[in-house]
Amino acid sequence: MNRKSFLKQAGLLTAGSILTPAFLKLLKQNGPFYPLRNGVGYFTGRGGTIGWHITSESIVVIDSQFENSAQNFLSGIFDFGKGGTTRYLFNTHHHGDHVSGNRVFQSDNFEIIAHENVPELQRAGSNGQNVVAATRTFSDELTVTSGDETVTAKHYGPGHTGGDSVIWFENANIAHMGDLIFNRWYPFIDIEGGASIQNWITTLETVADESASDTRFIFGHANREYGVSGNRADILYMRDYLSKLYEYTEQGLQDGHSLEELTQIDQFDEFPNHQSAGARLSLQSNIEAAYAELTSE
Repeated sequence: MNRKSFLKQAGLLTAGSILTPAFLKLLKQNGPFYPLRNGVGYFTGRGGTIGWHITSESIVVIDSQFENSAQNFLSGIFDFGKGGTTRYLFNTHHHGDHVSGNRVFQSDNFEIIAHENVPELQRAGSNGQNVVAATRTFSDELTVTSGDETVTAKHYGPGHTGGDSVIWFENANIAHMGDLIFNRWYPFIDIEGGASIQNWITTLETVADESASDTRFIFGHANREYGVSGNRADILYMRDYLSKLYEYTEQGLQDGHSLEELTQIDQFDEFPNHQSAGARLSLQSNIEAAYAELTSE
């Protein structure tokens, strides 16, 4: 990757950052850290994308990935600021690739926060293993401060799971979407974990309405060609994909087609750039989830 491509991917060409040689060296030495603006950035690592905001007094982290990548994150993040003693970790939902590093953050004195459904869902999916879950929960929204930044977690109802949150960095005008966005990937729709495709569509419309034209978004996962950071158009693209999925399955049911018949399709013509990432992240599995949702009503 050349220097210009690296900076574009990192979101630094328009972020107003001072791109000194020492700063670029820092990014390369400490792994996949991508500053955006106003002390907010993201870390790709392994698993769901980590978001972060750091000042001299505090640090806010969104999602924890796995223990090894959580340790890698903590080994590099304090080169971007002192972080102070006020430390918050938000879990956007309960899936292992977003919460398995919780223990590492707990050991570093982070308070763990999540929607009230997340700890129970996390324990239910742990196969009896001891988990580190949020000790502070909320029903609709919760706000903390980090330096001059206001950070608000909002729950819009079930979507990807029954406990998703969107984390808004209000002054930076950035929102972390967790797995409410799989950018041009077929998403995992966790019906057993309380997912609702219908309300997921509504949530994305609401988030788009609440955002501004220059709001930056951080996504849980993405097709590499499109990346884990984007804008309102990417939110609405995901909304449109889910709408197509739901309408296709609903129409097929009305026409008397079986699930086996409905899954005999490899791609929607309107969404040629969607990428599969295994059996659980495929159009067929998405149709199965939509079928389950529609036939349970």
